Amino acid sequence: MGRVEDAVRSDVEALGDLVGVEASLVEMAYAMARGIDEGGGEDGRLLPALNRELRATLAALVAGRMVEEEDDGLGDLAAPD
Repeated sequence: MGRVEDAVRSDVEALGDLVGVEASLVEMAYAMARGIDEGGGEDGRLLPALNRELRATLAALVAGRMVEEEDDGLGDLAAPD
């Protein structure tokens, strides 16, 4: 395992339990990190795309967590019935 994949795995571990599509996103992130560690394929030509996609995938994971944390548990209490 390379440095990028190791770092991604460590970051994912810090997230705790995965829910919904997070497991799929995590597996994609591992594959992209592995590709980066292996040099980016096609003589490195895929490296910029792998970096962008890994960054976007990790951002999606974090954004999903931020929405959950902002939920105060009161739902739509202010909405009229």
